[in-house]
Amino acid sequence: IMESTGGPYLNTAALTSPVGIARLLQMTFGCTTFSLVAHQGGFSAAYGTFCMFVWTFCFAVTVFIITCEFTHLHSCLSLSWGNFTAAFAMLATLMSITAAVIYPLYFVQVGCYPIGCEVRDFRIAASVFAGLLFVTYATEVFLTRAKPGQVTSYMATVSGLLKIVQAFVACIIFGALVNDSQYGKYVATQWCVAVYSFCFVVTVVVVAFSVTGKTALLWFPFERSVVIYTFGAVLLYTSAAVIWPVFCFDSKYGSPRRPGLCAKGKCPWDSQLVIAIFTYVNLLLYVLDLAYSQRIRF
Repeated sequence: IMESTGGPYLNTAALTSPVGIARLLQMTFGCTTFSLVAHQGGFSAAYGTFCMFVWTFCFAVTVFIITCEFTHLHSCLSLSWGNFTAAFAMLATLMSITAAVIYPLYFVQVGCYPIGCEVRDFRIAASVFAGLLFVTYATEVFLTRAKPGQVTSYMATVSGLLKIVQAFVACIIFGALVNDSQYGKYVATQWCVAVYSFCFVVTVVVVAFSVTGKTALLWFPFERSVVIYTFGAVLLYTSAAVIWPVFCFDSKYGSPRRPGLCAKGKCPWDSQLVIAIFTYVNLLLYVLDLAYSQRIRF
């Protein structure tokens, strides 16, 4: 049962505040983007399907957030609303910039042949609105981020936002792993996969507990446990950052150069390179997370 707070039933600030305006623009740009693609732009293969999923998913969740805040329905949900909106804004930023890069890369061309000028124009327009969609989500992250010395939701802090980025980067690593990366060739590379999996699972659990607001039910101090885990993740990723390149690119175990006969899109060396790069990216993210976690206030 929703209890009366003594205020108005509708929260107009959810639409008129800077964050509310950003969300309205997100809804508008998201709807425009997938409508252009569905109507005439077209999409195909896994890349196009991913882009359409990103735009429709972000649109649906944004509509849900606007509706809940405008009608105060979020008070009925068993969620930490501030953590939920901050986590989604960061996730939507990462997903939307990925789609904004992938769609024009694979579907936009300068000439009209063979798709026709009308289809080309629709795809260019969709790419423009996809870029604008990313800007609006990034704007929300900027507006809602924790300010220095401010007591706020964990997911709005730098450490909380980095958790979303770490999980997203881990998903990229997993995608490369399943793309014929030959990670099962050595026990050492299997250890790296275990590192990626363990850190991803724990990071998702930390985000889940924060979003659901269940951290107070834990029998151990959540904040200190997160810092200890982050330190452990730094050590684990450091080991992976050393082991993976050695067993993939050293001439004793792998190939320091890309094989000449490797087919584009189906080359294990390419997947191994992607994994190596994003291993270092995530290591840097965990180091930054550990540094910032010393300064956050909940």
